[in-house]
Amino acid sequence: MKKCIILANGKPPKKKIITFFRKKGFEKLICADGGANSALKMKLVPDLIIGDLDSISSEAMKEFKSSSKIIQLKRQNDTDVEKCLKYAIKNNFNEALLAGVTGNRLDHTFCNLGIILKFFSQIDLSLIAENSHLKSYKGKPNLKSYIGETISLYGFDKKTKITSSGLKYSLKQTTLPFGKKESTSNVATGELVKLNISTGNIFVIRDVNLMMKYDLF
Repeated sequence: MKKCIILANGKPPKKKIITFFRKKGFEKLICADGGANSALKMKLVPDLIIGDLDSISSEAMKEFKSSSKIIQLKRQNDTDVEKCLKYAIKNNFNEALLAGVTGNRLDHTFCNLGIILKFFSQIDLSLIAENSHLKSYKGKPNLKSYIGETISLYGFDKKTKITSSGLKYSLKQTTLPFGKKESTSNVATGELVKLNISTGNIFVIRDVNLMMKYDLF
């Protein structure tokens, strides 16, 4: 399994989170343009820097020009994060963790959440934002958990139906269309949450620090 972290130019996670995931097999660090600035501050060396290179600082460029592979793609019909994902897919990465993709601009955050849906069928994707871990699921995933863990689930349309076991507020062929219904702050009742998701996919959001503490990946 080939896994990578894609670090963008938004609010970066704490370095300990990047370090944790690299130990979990996300060995390659790909910076989306200005994400290299965050890597520099965290004293991390990217394996690759990809983008139109309009956001990377001169300091970061100078620091990484001899240690990182830098790919400039000037096209404007996709974002720097999308450029990184397309590279990862082309180079047979199975899974990518997006970081630094949220921040002060809500439009960028909204766009990057959409990117997870856009690339869902091509690569396994998850996202770190502040203390949250977001992952998209389909089919019948089993989630390692612990009693009392807060788990929130979000759907997108009326076609996707969810059945659960191991949650305090159980779902039985429940639809969670965006803007109408959600399962925010549901609670795990044991060490395993089973989901059955038919026709589509959903977002599951959990506390990344607690997931790291209990090794729920």
